[in-house]
Amino acid sequence: MQSLRVELRRLLTPGVEALGFELVDVELAGGRHSPTLRVYIDGPQGVTVDDCANVSRQLSAILEVEDPLPGHYTLEVSSPGLDRPLVTPADYRRFAGETVKVRMYQPTEGRKNFTGRLVEVADDHVVVEVDKERFDLAFAGIERAKLVPKF
Repeated sequence: MQSLRVELRRLLTPGVEALGFELVDVELAGGRHSPTLRVYIDGPQGVTVDDCANVSRQLSAILEVEDPLPGHYTLEVSSPGLDRPLVTPADYRRFAGETVKVRMYQPTEGRKNFTGRLVEVADDHVVVEVDKERFDLAFAGIERAKLVPKF
């Protein structure tokens, strides 16, 4: 599944960028019989419903030609929302100092979930401070990470 996600990002990024947006993440959800391909985009001025529709048309054409997903599926294009996922090292650098929630594939120092301030971003890991304790979390071990919205 991870390799499909990487392939979809590679395939769809040029189409999203051609329209002036950033591909934040892709996600394949749902069952085998009715999967949903969710594509999250962002732009300098945010994202409107019309932006999502334009990107959806662009990506539909690419997906039609390349056909990376067998059978029928639903394509959804939206903004990443307030709890924006962090996917690339550039995402982590951009949001250094913010509060993040990180889930690891395997336990690190006895735990899989970390919610705290993103204090450092290196080439191969991030440092998250949770209750005044710092944890080095390798990029390769991060299953999912996202911003924690401020209210």
